[in-house]
Amino acid sequence: MPTRKPNRKPAAAAASLLAGAIALLPCAAARAGTVPHPRVVSPDPVDHTPHVLDGIVNAFALVGRTVVVGGEFTKVREARGGAALRRSNLFAYDLPTGQVDPRFSPEVDGPVRALAAGPRGTVYVGGGFLSAGRPGGRDGAARGLARLSVADGAPVPGFAAPVTGGEVLSLVLQGRGLYVGGDFEGVSGASRPALARLDAETGGLDPSFTVTPGGGRGGAPKVYAMAATRDRLAVDGSFTTLDGLRRPQVGLIDIGTARPSVAAWHTEAYAPACKEAFPSYVRGLDFSPDGQYFVVVTTGGAKGTAKLCDSAARFETYSAGSAGSAASPGSRDRVIRPTWVNFTGGDSLYSVAVTGAAVYVGGHQRWLDNPRGSDSAGPGAVPRPGIAAIHPVTGKALTWNPTRDRGIGVKAFLAHKGGLLVGSDTTHLGHEYHARVGMFPLP
Repeated sequence: MPTRKPNRKPAAAAASLLAGAIALLPCAAARAGTVPHPRVVSPDPVDHTPHVLDGIVNAFALVGRTVVVGGEFTKVREARGGAALRRSNLFAYDLPTGQVDPRFSPEVDGPVRALAAGPRGTVYVGGGFLSAGRPGGRDGAARGLARLSVADGAPVPGFAAPVTGGEVLSLVLQGRGLYVGGDFEGVSGASRPALARLDAETGGLDPSFTVTPGGGRGGAPKVYAMAATRDRLAVDGSFTTLDGLRRPQVGLIDIGTARPSVAAWHTEAYAPACKEAFPSYVRGLDFSPDGQYFVVVTTGGAKGTAKLCDSAARFETYSAGSAGSAASPGSRDRVIRPTWVNFTGGDSLYSVAVTGAAVYVGGHQRWLDNPRGSDSAGPGAVPRPGIAAIHPVTGKALTWNPTRDRGIGVKAFLAHKGGLLVGSDTTHLGHEYHARVGMFPLP
């Protein structure tokens, strides 16, 4: 049963305040890594977010005041109660009130892994589906990637970018370019292993972007996560090279030029192996709102401080690094080391959101500040079950500790002007019932 909260503002008053904040937002949709917060969000989640009644939430997009939620699920229910509503892996709700949108109910016949807010009231949907948006039947043009109208869930005419040989795991919209990452072999009728840039209007392949991951660790190359700032695209995943240049699991691409190329930024931090079950162990990443640094989170199993298994680590986007033997012979690359690392001591982190005031991390971790732990709390460890915040400068855990059921872990964060959205596979957040979707407001 839901835990009741004492001394809370009436739901209508809280919704009114949030609606007023949303009304002040610019028309551009919120995108990960672009929204600064002046302070840490409240540890007390809002009461009105809807509940996802089964499965897992993998992704969010915010289009105006509409939250689009993607994952693997079949039923949702509003916080105020009522009947369970059938939704196939995708639904939308009103951010200020939590009301589920009755018009947005597209049929998606497979998991949704990634979302990106699009222009003019649209959303890009990526994953492992064969059809999205059309009830019944299969639409080859929407295989793995679709653009839908948020008004009614219908496919946007003129956009077609079918994916072949795998799934879409990450999407980033930057200007007129839609960056697509995953474990696919091709997109839009062309061979593009794991990474491509498409025309955001048509879905056509952008021939000027040809950066190709190679040397997958334990299989074909895969891009798990991406984030963009004004002139850099950060990518992580199962690869050892980008365009033949050594980039073990993490690299930066210069997208500020007419023909993007791999940036002269190189770290060996993720070259060592963690446990054999995790040949590739990087997972989420996010830029700071000013683009000056980014944070990577990992799984992998506790292996001490010599390796970045089960950790969060900050890197400087424009760091000059230091010369090292790991750089390719004759290359101008300089090896970059993390500014700080925070270890969980043996538990996976899957998602990260950087707001300037904090670095939020989520997984199924039990502790932070735990470099000497090995599935145990070592000296100095602090309990932070399932969700936590790290000081962006010191790299130490902040006192913010709302807690959540650990489960598999947090798979989605989205910071916006009003707070922080959290998506996972569990039902309790901040000591309250919030099934798979929750939001911490900005005080």
